[in-house]
Amino acid sequence: MSIEIRKASENDFNAIFELLKEFAEFIKTPEKVTLTLEQMQKDKDYFNSLIATDNNNVIGFATYFFAYYSWTGKTLYIDDLFIIQQYRGKGIGTTLINSLINIAKQENCKKMRWQVSNWNKPAIEFYKRLGAEIDGVEQNCLLNLTC
Repeated sequence: MSIEIRKASENDFNAIFELLKEFAEFIKTPEKVTLTLEQMQKDKDYFNSLIATDNNNVIGFATYFFAYYSWTGKTLYIDDLFIIQQYRGKGIGTTLINSLINIAKQENCKKMRWQVSNWNKPAIEFYKRLGAEIDGVEQNCLLNLTC
């Protein structure tokens, strides 16, 4: 195993897109993926991702963006973090999230934020071991827009 973590390039979009669909299956919401590969390419200036590779094969990813929260300031928001099944439990998720922590610190972020499904107990425990607070108070709000 030769794991490398690096910033994704446009050449990685196809592999990331396939893993996004696999992730949606894992969390039992494949119907919610409306993104297309063409849209990813069109929106490339907004798409930030780190990937984990093993011998140049993409085995995991973390997508993120920067946001500003009025109570605390600049924040790195992790949108998705996913490692394919056979690579879980090998420290790759920890390495990915630590890489994101480093990016957040370099960008002078005041905090990081993300969501976790309440049924995903292994992920919740993983995040707690990192020192993350799982508040269980706030609910997601979603407004779909048609352009």
